[in-house]
Amino acid sequence: MTKKRATGQSFLAGAAIISLGGFVSKVLGAIYRIPLTNILGGEGMGIYQMVYPLYCILLTVSASGIPTGISRLISSGKGVGAEKQAFRLYSAVGLIGTLVMYLLSGPLAAIQGEPAIALCCKLLCPSVFFVSLLSVVRGYFQGRGNMLPTAATEILEQLIKVGFGVALSYMFKDNLALAVAMTLLAVTVSEILSTGIAAVWYFKRRAKLPLYTVPSVPVKSILRFTVPLTLTAIALPVSQLLESIVAVRLLRDMADNATSLYGIYSGCAVTIINLPVSVCYGLAASSIPQISPLAESGNISGAKKKAYKSLLITLAVSVPASAGLFVLAPLATSLIFGSLEGAEKELLITLIRILAVSSVTQSLVQTSSACLTALGSPVKSTVTQWTTALLRVGLTAYLIKFTSLSIAGAAWAANCANLIATLMNFWYIIRVKNRKGGNKNESNADRLGNTQRRLNAESKGGA
Repeated sequence: MTKKRATGQSFLAGAAIISLGGFVSKVLGAIYRIPLTNILGGEGMGIYQMVYPLYCILLTVSASGIPTGISRLISSGKGVGAEKQAFRLYSAVGLIGTLVMYLLSGPLAAIQGEPAIALCCKLLCPSVFFVSLLSVVRGYFQGRGNMLPTAATEILEQLIKVGFGVALSYMFKDNLALAVAMTLLAVTVSEILSTGIAAVWYFKRRAKLPLYTVPSVPVKSILRFTVPLTLTAIALPVSQLLESIVAVRLLRDMADNATSLYGIYSGCAVTIINLPVSVCYGLAASSIPQISPLAESGNISGAKKKAYKSLLITLAVSVPASAGLFVLAPLATSLIFGSLEGAEKELLITLIRILAVSSVTQSLVQTSSACLTALGSPVKSTVTQWTTALLRVGLTAYLIKFTSLSIAGAAWAANCANLIATLMNFWYIIRVKNRKGGNKNESNADRLGNTQRRLNAESKGGA
């Protein structure tokens, strides 16, 4: 039986809530691609996806490490009030991220050879600030074992984005560049409204706070966890940005529809593959409040058992999903991306089947990274992500340039990188050792019990 936390749900309940929220959010995102692909076409989707890597990099710096880091700090019992300091810190970081994206909009458009990207970046950049604030609220509640606010705001984000995105893109469909830009403006609107709802949720809990003043948590305590997590998370968008530049430039030497090919890969195939990964995100998020108190108390063996349990559940969920994606790839393509026909449709089916295995390995990397953070070793996950990110870009370039795989080379490169990342994280978890200062595989209760048994044995021996 799973033990229920005083401030939130049990492990399985929390995992189910946040997994459901992530899954519904991803399903809405996938459904969103149906009208969006019909309106924007392959070229429009290509432009849409070319903007996202820079956005994700800045979003990662200003937000991605926050939920897990704050959750780890609060659940360990040493971070009461950490979210207040995090609000001050990451609101400043979010503002800087917004400004950087605005200033880089022109240079990015020039580098990628797509003028429409400049306006897209300018309309999307305010969301970097609001996601930073939203992430602090999510991390606060996750650390207290309450996954409902994260799940609810994720669904709300998608509902708003879908509604505004479809409406605005349809209104400006006669101008492709403007239509794409309006869909990205819808993202900004969704983040503003979701942050507002999350803020109300957070401040309503004040009535339940103790009357005494909570001491401020040092910034270095927050950065100790959020910085490694940020460096870990940033590896993927950096590799995606480099991949988008390298892949599109190399494909232009071979085909006239390079942007469309990349759009089908990144905007369509990866979207479908990420559905099972989003379900398993709940297991990753719910693992931290379960593992970190054990690790903090010195019960490393107990913490690792919890980690192995999370990984086994992740495997049990992701493997059947991967098999389903492989078998049902034609059906998924027809239902979600029905506007694609002929060669484009066949390409998407092929890409989904190639990437199906990555739905397993990505899910395992996601959960194992969270486990490493909860075990107090977030830097090891950073090493994994950067090593495999650089490998992915290099392998993508090689397979596109020197083989006949075309854009499928990027899919095979992703598979290889995700598999290596999985194995590296597994190895790091297995190698996690006790901290200095005695046998910390035992909890305090275990140590007392063992001491009592030794004393009893000695007394019997003396008698």
